[in-house]
Amino acid sequence: MRILILGAAGMLGRKLAERLAQDRQLGGQPVTTLDLVDVITPTAPAGFTGEANCRAGDLSEPGTMASLVRSRPDLIFHLAAIVSGEAEADLEKGYRINLDGTRLLLDAIRLEGDGRLSGSGGWKPRVVFSSSLAVFGGSFPPVIPEEYVLTPQTSYGTQKLMGELLLADYARRGILEGIGIRLPTICVRPGKPNRAASSFFSGIIREPLAGQEAILPVGEDVRHWMTSPRSAIGFLIHAASLDLARVGDRPNLSMPGLSVTVGEQIAALREVAGDRVANLIREQRDPVIERIVAGWAQALDASRAEALGFVAEKHFTDIVRAHIEDELGGRIG
Repeated sequence: MRILILGAAGMLGRKLAERLAQDRQLGGQPVTTLDLVDVITPTAPAGFTGEANCRAGDLSEPGTMASLVRSRPDLIFHLAAIVSGEAEADLEKGYRINLDGTRLLLDAIRLEGDGRLSGSGGWKPRVVFSSSLAVFGGSFPPVIPEEYVLTPQTSYGTQKLMGELLLADYARRGILEGIGIRLPTICVRPGKPNRAASSFFSGIIREPLAGQEAILPVGEDVRHWMTSPRSAIGFLIHAASLDLARVGDRPNLSMPGLSVTVGEQIAALREVAGDRVANLIREQRDPVIERIVAGWAQALDASRAEALGFVAEKHFTDIVRAHIEDELGGRIG
């Protein structure tokens, strides 16, 4: 298989490439080539024995997507996006990257598949699109059902929903095989905080485990839908090899997760790492973050995805332990 990962320098893109390099196959087929692309040049995963092509490029620039699909990858992971806080702060950039970049990708696939780019048709790749629970918004019940209307209340959520609709339409037309996965908030994200409004959900676990103070910008009663990086990579891998006939004509799926309050997160951290670590969290309210998070889903009915074989953690202590194992070598700073 030849696999193209858009957004390969980000946390999920990097971990996905590492997983593919480790497994060396996907769905029973050997992975021979990884094309890794982002706005900054990604790094090839260690130990990968096939061909790894790492490239920097602006995916919203005309011509970039066309050049990327000329090699006709069998599978495309579209993870590239600017995050929620940045998309809210910069309207033009959010739509240029999150909407225009997706549209340009799908159109490049259409033109290459028709033979208008390389001169021969017959190419129909699978596209795995990373969407978000931010597509839900407004007033909703404690657990959002599968059939619930999508009314995002942020620009990021709106852009992701537009991407879902485009993916479904291009799949309906037979241009590509498409599946969109609505990722829960990923916790605990390794590395430094990013500009996502949800960044603090990871920060209040990651920083104390590293011996650093963490700022909590919301109250402990805030409830949210989360999963670990481990599970998120599992979702992507499963979506890439899933029999799409089982998905039907609704290719965008809400992924399983864990509904927890910030207070429950802190309690799990305290259980795993002790009082000294948990006491490094300091509350300092941020009205902007509070407003954004107030419009987010607290829990989803993910029974459709679960019936298709997607799985996630059942306890937040498992998420804390996974971060310690995967990112800290089993040690608490």
